[in-house]
Amino acid sequence: MTEASHTMTRKIEIEPLTPEAFAPFGDIIQAGENPTMMINQGKCGRHHDLARLDFSDGGRAAISVFECQNYTLPMKLELVERHPLGSQAFLPLSENPFLVVVAEDADGRPLKPRAFMTQPGQGVNYHRGTWHGVLTPLAEGPQYFAVVDRVGDGNNLEEHWFDTPYEVS
Repeated sequence: MTEASHTMTRKIEIEPLTPEAFAPFGDIIQAGENPTMMINQGKCGRHHDLARLDFSDGGRAAISVFECQNYTLPMKLELVERHPLGSQAFLPLSENPFLVVVAEDADGRPLKPRAFMTQPGQGVNYHRGTWHGVLTPLAEGPQYFAVVDRVGDGNNLEEHWFDTPYEVS
């Protein structure tokens, strides 16, 4: 059965975002229970090296701020994208949760997507080549995110549009 042959709505239930569930797709970026080390005369706890940044083909890391309008649930998921030349980290600049959609790869095409909800203080880092949804904040008004990703020459964006959209609820 092909994607186009589905006549009913395909639904995706939102899962809790845990390190174990998210491991195939990337890293959860959050402070742990205790800092890895204390710095700045003992006044600052450093939670060290929380994401595996991975850039290829002469690219370099860039830090940007994204301003994104909110989405509402249920949400129609029509496309996912991936970045074959570098990882991509999203760090919210507020305590508001956001939706994380990812999918495993099968010969260059995404399998059925999975949806996760972040908790306050969590960010994510998508591994290089991971299919993921667009940035999806749910709180009212514009939301801001610090984003660490690859910049440089080469095509670092692939999109996949689903023949039949999914509904995320």
